[in-house]
Amino acid sequence: MLHSRPMTLHFQPVDRRGPPDDPPSVSDVTARIKDALEGRFADVWVAGEVSNLTRASSGHVYLSLKDDTALLRGVIWRTAADGLAIEPVDGMAVVCHGRLEVYPPRGTYQITIDRLHALGMGALEAQLRKLHATLAGEGLFAAERKRPIPAFPRRIAVVTSPTGAAIADFLRTLRGRWRATEVIVVPSRVQGAGAAAELAAALATAARLALRVDVIALVRGGGSLEDLWSFNEEVLVRAVAASPVPVVAGVGHEIDVTLADLAADLRALTPTDAAVKVSPDGPQVEAAVAGLGLRLAAGLARRLGTARERVVQLATARIFSDPGRLVRDRRDLLTTHALRLRRLAGLAIDRAGERLAAAAGRLEAASPLQLLARGWSLTWRDDDRHQSLRSVAGLTAGTRLITRFADGSLQSRVEQIMADEGRRT
Repeated sequence: MLHSRPMTLHFQPVDRRGPPDDPPSVSDVTARIKDALEGRFADVWVAGEVSNLTRASSGHVYLSLKDDTALLRGVIWRTAADGLAIEPVDGMAVVCHGRLEVYPPRGTYQITIDRLHALGMGALEAQLRKLHATLAGEGLFAAERKRPIPAFPRRIAVVTSPTGAAIADFLRTLRGRWRATEVIVVPSRVQGAGAAAELAAALATAARLALRVDVIALVRGGGSLEDLWSFNEEVLVRAVAASPVPVVAGVGHEIDVTLADLAADLRALTPTDAAVKVSPDGPQVEAAVAGLGLRLAAGLARRLGTARERVVQLATARIFSDPGRLVRDRRDLLTTHALRLRRLAGLAIDRAGERLAAAAGRLEAASPLQLLARGWSLTWRDDDRHQSLRSVAGLTAGTRLITRFADGSLQSRVEQIMADEGRRT
């Protein structure tokens, strides 16, 4: 589908009977075609399917646009490729703007593209749904992997275009809420071919800053699905999920939701909302501190009043009006306790004496000396004085014995052993 002006080509009439005397050269004909074609198709829109796409190391993009019956070669120079709304891929249906140019050395023509858009949103949305399903299956959007945002960040890195409205809105809102946070802007393109990779690299740079940041804000203003497409590309979504620093994403307007928003630790509705979510409310904090100050002052006043009342009570206490009274009371109490202690000690001594006398009587009654005094005696073997004899067993004639009486002891020797009932052994 081409849109342009009518075109007329003028060539020298050809004599059917033979060649002219001075026929135009290939260069002449090509130059005329070039002038006619490029002049006629200097402002062209063309729709087709991208094929044979190649990205050169120089940054230029070479491709073909085709339909069912024709093919048109095209080129996107590096300066234009950097500003494209979306990055083309093979099989994508697109509509391109540019101009037709003739390349005389090859006798070919091509379209030089300066703008490129997806033809309808169906293809982009299908690609978006497919990538969303893949990344969701890997858990990149899971709620359990989200990290909390610091309530009082000391340093914030903002990844965005340094010249866009998003950074201005973010900084204006942040300064209106909280001025104690340092902001570091990490610049990056936010739209066009290669912008997603550049944003991913900027996120990695923000996380590695020597001045460690507490949170990263990824922001961009509103736009169409194509304008925001960089924030739906896999390289950026994975970079957001892998960031070692919590990420707040504020991309587009409230109704815009990108895959980068879903992978971030916290989604903000807009860049302004992102500034709100990464900063405390300064006036609210100030009011809270003022309220705490009032509560502290009131608490101190109550403590002081209670202490003053206690001092007054102590000053009017009897101990201060008659200090000797306390000494007298304590002396009387001490005297009472001493008398009671003396009485209790005497009773305890008397009971102990009685128990001691009873024990002595029992001990005296059981004493071996008492038994000896009543006519009993104890006998030991002369060679074993540790055990008194209770039986004649083990004794033989000639065994030397020691016998103890109440008034002394004697030594003897066994002459004959008499068993029970007078039997001799």
